[in-house]
Amino acid sequence: MKKTFVLVSVLLLVALVLAACSSEEPETVEVEVTRIVEVQVAGEGGEIVEVEVTRIVEVPVEGEAAAPADEAPMATTGDTLDTVRERGHLVCANNGTLPRFGFVDEDGNFSGFDWDYCRAVAAAALGDANAVEGRPTTATERFPVLQSGEADVLIRNTTWTISRDTSLGFDFAPVTFYDGQGMMVREDSGITELEDMEGGSVCVQAGTTTEKNLADVFRLLNINAESVVFPDNPSTTAAYNEGRCDGLTTDKSGLVAVRTQLDVPEEHIILDATMSKEPLGPLTRHGDNNWADIVMWTVNCTIQAEELGITSENVDEFLGSDDPVVLNLLGVEGDLGQAMGLENDFCVEILRQVGNYGEIYDSNLGPDTAFNLPRGLNTQWTEGGLLYSPPFR
Repeated sequence: MKKTFVLVSVLLLVALVLAACSSEEPETVEVEVTRIVEVQVAGEGGEIVEVEVTRIVEVPVEGEAAAPADEAPMATTGDTLDTVRERGHLVCANNGTLPRFGFVDEDGNFSGFDWDYCRAVAAAALGDANAVEGRPTTATERFPVLQSGEADVLIRNTTWTISRDTSLGFDFAPVTFYDGQGMMVREDSGITELEDMEGGSVCVQAGTTTEKNLADVFRLLNINAESVVFPDNPSTTAAYNEGRCDGLTTDKSGLVAVRTQLDVPEEHIILDATMSKEPLGPLTRHGDNNWADIVMWTVNCTIQAEELGITSENVDEFLGSDDPVVLNLLGVEGDLGQAMGLENDFCVEILRQVGNYGEIYDSNLGPDTAFNLPRGLNTQWTEGGLLYSPPFR
């Protein structure tokens, strides 16, 4: 019988740059992977020896080319929680240009759905939701910023994909927003379905899954249309607003946000077509499982609390509950927080200072906002949605 224990050391040099519109296969880079394998020599009682195995694997690159190593160095793995506490605040990579998700105003103040989750992580790790520094990023620079350690966590309308989870070296926390790619056009254009885009043009942002999805869907539907690629959200929106494209594509939630920035929002419609699945959520670097757990259970805290009816206003009342599920969640019983290096009542601080999932959603996207975006799939599993937290026990 042989037991093999594998320790993997991977030097991964991957970054993003602007991507030109193309339906070609993605570019790859070669990565050296070294494994130290412990094997037991054949025979009963045989000694265990270490064998070094090195191989070259090809890794897909998001975008047109990989950045040089000195432009996007990988941060060393370690205890991110200690780093955050020594610094005294969290650094959260966010959007900065997407209203109601991640937006920075003229005074440098961040706001939005994603930003509230940055605050929730700060509340869990530091006990202070305001102890967080925002790092605005474009779609193409967001991954190098996280990889290099310039940010502790990335919460920026980012789609969970297998390549990002594996090849780029990230861990995704639970999905915070289930979305899908859509298309916005002018109401008087006569365009009512994707097939009507034949011979037209579409504004799309570089360095996103949106760009590749568009090419894939148009190829599948045999639609001959031009993709006009721009480096960031403001330039993409401006080009569409100026009439340089017949349509604009991004996640449907993003289209709702973009429409509010157009000169005459009511003259634009979002087609009843969904081109892809876009599960959006926070990311952390591979190599620090405890930090990934902290971000994961921060999100789960907000989801579980909404299911149980615990809000920022009544959380203190629930501290006297006799329900063991509630008591575990709030840290009254057990030591679930200590297992991650947190206070046991970390979820209480999240709820007091930021709120549960429904409160975060409603304050940014709900019926009392200009967006009034229906929750759709982003409702609790008990109501037919996809929100479901594993148990706190």
